[in-house]
Amino acid sequence: MRYRVCFVCTGNICRSPMAESVFRARVAEADLEDLVEVDSAGTGDWHEGDDADPRTVSVLAEHGYDGDHTARQFQALWFSHLDLVIALDSGHLKALRRLAPTEEDARKVRLLRSYDPAADDDLDVPDPYYGGLDGFEECLEMVEAASTGLLAAVREHVEGQAA
Repeated sequence: MRYRVCFVCTGNICRSPMAESVFRARVAEADLEDLVEVDSAGTGDWHEGDDADPRTVSVLAEHGYDGDHTARQFQALWFSHLDLVIALDSGHLKALRRLAPTEEDARKVRLLRSYDPAADDDLDVPDPYYGGLDGFEECLEMVEAASTGLLAAVREHVEGQAA
């Protein structure tokens, strides 16, 4: 059984596709592709069917990541087949926990930066959409820093299941 992780931001064109791409690369580097499935979505449907923001694609490509993506909206029924839902900021965390059909599903929702031991008290990944390219670079730095801890947590769970 595959361990399923879904990253969620607002419109699924900036932060969550960036996190999805980075984490998918980490999973591949760890040779866990057969055990871990990585996806992303948005809390809203504003950009459903759109590609990732060109600035997201540009920053990902510049750092060697795949930027191929089609935006979609997170659905409450997905909780039943997801193991971990990663929110990019506290607003997404609250919205997803309210959307969760059960308490067990609500416990699946975590903030991405909670996996970064060097993160300060503010665990939000700021939305780069209304700013310049530097905001997308900052977003990538935060995503990469948290992905290491997230991979360790996922690996521990996956290897625990295999034992």
